[in-house]
Amino acid sequence: MFPQQLINGLTLGSVYALVAVGYTMVYGIIQLINFAHGEIYMIGAYLAFTAIAVLHLPFPAALLLSMASCALLGVAIDFVAYRPLRKAPRLAALITAIGMSLFLQNIAQAIWGANTRPFPFEAIPKFFYASAFSLVQVGGATVATVGEIPTEVAARPDLTIVLQISWLQVVILTVSLLLMVGLHLIVHRTRIGTAMRACAQDQMMASLVGINVNRVIGFTFALGSALGAAAGVLVGVYYNAIFPTMGYRVGVVAFAAAVLGGIGNVVGAILGGLILGLAEALGAAYISSEYRYAIAYAIMILVIVFKPSGLMGSPAAERT
Repeated sequence: MFPQQLINGLTLGSVYALVAVGYTMVYGIIQLINFAHGEIYMIGAYLAFTAIAVLHLPFPAALLLSMASCALLGVAIDFVAYRPLRKAPRLAALITAIGMSLFLQNIAQAIWGANTRPFPFEAIPKFFYASAFSLVQVGGATVATVGEIPTEVAARPDLTIVLQISWLQVVILTVSLLLMVGLHLIVHRTRIGTAMRACAQDQMMASLVGINVNRVIGFTFALGSALGAAAGVLVGVYYNAIFPTMGYRVGVVAFAAAVLGGIGNVVGAILGGLILGLAEALGAAYISSEYRYAIAYAIMILVIVFKPSGLMGSPAAERT
């Protein structure tokens, strides 16, 4: 039913939004499409899996460790692969980003193998898979329940589930919202955020007023990579499956979300991620699951055709 697909779409869209923000922040400062960002998402999921399965850390600690590790990985990727190409043609940096993506995929396959791996069930909080809220119809009446549906109600033959939200969906939506609010506060309420916005407008002028541009770019990679890692962990637990190529599809969809919202615009990336998540969920439910990605991309194409700068992007001014 529509309410259920709406929740599913928002859950999926919030994950796309977290990954899309990483794309749009990097592009906003150095005009680079970091195609290795999807692999950061994948590495984040594997690091959390290792922290839980090998180090036996609790899930919250594994999530934080994954985010911190991927933040460092993002800085390292910028230092090794992108910083030497700051003044090179954009095509050289783009090819390097694609090469880094393939490199990280193969590294993950060599370390963790090519097979799909589930998270250790006993290490995931049990309440994640329990029902947080349900809306059901019984005998013509609509009944809302907090927690699991009572046994006597669940046994009714005329039961119809209108909406069911798991605690895991609540966790994903809550964590995504908190991370987006935190990102907004960093960008608009801190000195480093001011420096990021200054570098996005004009790197030369920013350096002339004393801003260390390379340090700001490194921080941007760290911040975007941490958000991408969080998304990878949440999706890995949600579907209980991680694999070396999981970042490719999500990376492409998240890039589409960034373009849809207006590449370089953080709020636009969040909006684009939510729209594509909703389009994918509703398309799979009411048209066909085989065309859910095509429907999402069709929406993106239509928006770009009629508004090339994206939903919240500003047309680039031509310099003479």
